[in-house]
Amino acid sequence: MVTIKPKKGDLLIAEPAIIGDVSFNRSIVLLADHSDEGSIGFILNKPLDYTINELIPELEATFKVYNGGPVEQDNLYFIHKIPQLIPNSIEISLGIYWGGDFNRVAELIKENTINENDIRFFLGYSGWDTNQLENELKANSWVVSDNVYKNSIIEKDYASFWKEKMLEFGGEYSIWSNAPENPSYN
Repeated sequence: MVTIKPKKGDLLIAEPAIIGDVSFNRSIVLLADHSDEGSIGFILNKPLDYTINELIPELEATFKVYNGGPVEQDNLYFIHKIPQLIPNSIEISLGIYWGGDFNRVAELIKENTINENDIRFFLGYSGWDTNQLENELKANSWVVSDNVYKNSIIEKDYASFWKEKMLEFGGEYSIWSNAPENPSYN
């Protein structure tokens, strides 16, 4: 379940102590890339108040758009589980793919060939420079966990995801599962 050294495809679950960090409070990040040069990931459980149609009006679809992280928030990114339909996709792991030919994605949406269970869109991404993520792990900002959901993580209900992980970890994490997101509401 819980691993120590992160690898591409793992989940980073924000520690409860990360309170006050607007970008990552109660976040679950899918690591799309992790190497000696740094790491890239997408926050899975922070929906924005946008649909893909509001960002790209010619796409008549109401797919949710998520806050992928604080880097390049004016760029649209996506992960999916349909590489056979989207050329130039890069496998993250476990049947989850990142990017690919966006023109083909637009065609697939217009044809109603794909749905929200196949793809997830993000504005921005989460990025860490060399050793930055390792330093945050040493500071207990994150718990690294295997992605036991494989590619069905794209379908995961975002609203209760962080709370579920806290309960799954048990012990002192269980207490945090019911704490209000904003401590001033306590």
